[in-house]
Amino acid sequence: MASPTPQNESARLEALRQYQVLDTGSEKAFDDIVELASFTCGVPIALVSLLDKHRQWFKAKVGLEASETPIEQAFCVHTISGNGSMVVEDARNDARFSANPLVTGAPHIRFYAGTPLVSPEGHAFGTLCIIDRYPRKLSTDQRKALESLGRQVTLLLEFRRVSYDLATALEKVKTLDPLVPICAYCRRIREDDGFWNHIEKFIKNNTDSEFSHGICPDCARTQLSDLDTLLKE
Repeated sequence: MASPTPQNESARLEALRQYQVLDTGSEKAFDDIVELASFTCGVPIALVSLLDKHRQWFKAKVGLEASETPIEQAFCVHTISGNGSMVVEDARNDARFSANPLVTGAPHIRFYAGTPLVSPEGHAFGTLCIIDRYPRKLSTDQRKALESLGRQVTLLLEFRRVSYDLATALEKVKTLDPLVPICAYCRRIREDDGFWNHIEKFIKNNTDSEFSHGICPDCARTQLSDLDTLLKE
């Protein structure tokens, strides 16, 4: 049976790209979560699986040597295409998976349970999943634990995205020199090339700031009163 195509596929893939996580090295925070999922649910295999366009790639794994599999073989595609978690108690008896190479051959999947990783914008881009080589059931408490751990994976990835966005923004910030030479009379500032520039232009050239002009209350009282006096003469 052909794998489903998740809704809003282009937006989903873009959400995944924003995490800047594909093909990165192992990280203890993610490794700890798959270890805990494996222990809590009593299964030998647990994965943080991220669904790219043509593959599912494992950010963290326990009990499995492979680092990725073709997307058409991914149980997790069905998980992110549905609503909420998915449990397959015996893949041999499920028409969606009975002929899957991961069922008929290594790692001989029988039991699968996965909970989707969903971005704040609502795009499911991966799963936290558990696998066994024997048919089994998942208790209510184990399912709740799996879903809770999945939310922690999403939270870790959100921290990654925010940190990346902040670092990118900081790289774009221009800073001024500690000492800025300014004329005591006209308030022009001397540039590095020796040219004296108006303060607005200097700041615009050296920062990301833009100016809008107005009149402060003190100047309004003094300048406008002088103008009013002049008009009355």
